[in-house]
Amino acid sequence: MPQPPFGRTKLYSSLDELRDLYTPVIREADLVIVGSYVPQGVGVGNWVLENASNLTAFYDIDTPVTLAKLRRNDAEYISPDQIPRYGMYLSFTGGPTLHRLENKHGARCARALYCCVDPEEYRPVHLKPMYQLGYLGTYSPDRQPALEELLLQPAWRWQKGTFAVAGSQYPVSMHWPPNVLHIEHVPAARHAQFYAQQQFTLNITRQDMRQAGYCPSVRLFEAAACGTPIISDNWEGLGLFFEIGKEIILASSAEEVLGVLQTTTAAGRLDIAARARLRVLREHTAAHRAEQLEKYAIEAMDNLHARRQLAS
Repeated sequence: MPQPPFGRTKLYSSLDELRDLYTPVIREADLVIVGSYVPQGVGVGNWVLENASNLTAFYDIDTPVTLAKLRRNDAEYISPDQIPRYGMYLSFTGGPTLHRLENKHGARCARALYCCVDPEEYRPVHLKPMYQLGYLGTYSPDRQPALEELLLQPAWRWQKGTFAVAGSQYPVSMHWPPNVLHIEHVPAARHAQFYAQQQFTLNITRQDMRQAGYCPSVRLFEAAACGTPIISDNWEGLGLFFEIGKEIILASSAEEVLGVLQTTTAAGRLDIAARARLRVLREHTAAHRAEQLEKYAIEAMDNLHARRQLAS
């Protein structure tokens, strides 16, 4: 987004250039957010914390990974001493992780700001489904056992079924069932079309996220917004985002997946998809997240002003 309609995009090539060019901007801003995985993130964070005049926040899109890094003394993009200095800690992961951030790491206003979907980009596309089940995701060793169980095993057992996996970095030596089409890459602009080609889409959660719970993948919201019913692995907090059995289907074995694929009627599929899409449009769009961010910022600013009054 080089020219977003809601703001300005500025690029920098080094931390020194960032300091030289943008310190006045940081000093004048009402809210400054530093993201996780920012290169030289600790240095960027210190610069922001030392120069921002108003509210600061850290936005973590992989909070369980970050906490695991900190346990290993790996401060790749945030250090333990920075966490209490930010005015807010925004997290893709909610639930007990937020309490851990506040009680163990001293975070102020740890709040869930989950991923979201743009309903203008992700919406139903009227195509005839080509696959009984599809999956969109890059190869990951910790997700591979679930992919084997929930998609590849059903494909081996149901030779008349058609399946698709879209994603890169899968091993060259991997043996795909003959009825599974592997697509190396689907551009974001064609995600909606890919979802439309599936009767069901599979969601598989990374191990760190599954253990933490309350950490939905953006793929869940994208697929639901596109009107494609979802079969998902289970994790704590999933019911907070979709009603299980009515808006999303859970499966933990190849037998359960095959049962869903082979017994669900077309009307049943469409009903699940419609319910999930309405849920996303009610609760999980970018507009909802912007509204939540504003509420969190107002709360944190009030806390900041209160601390400054006490200090004076």
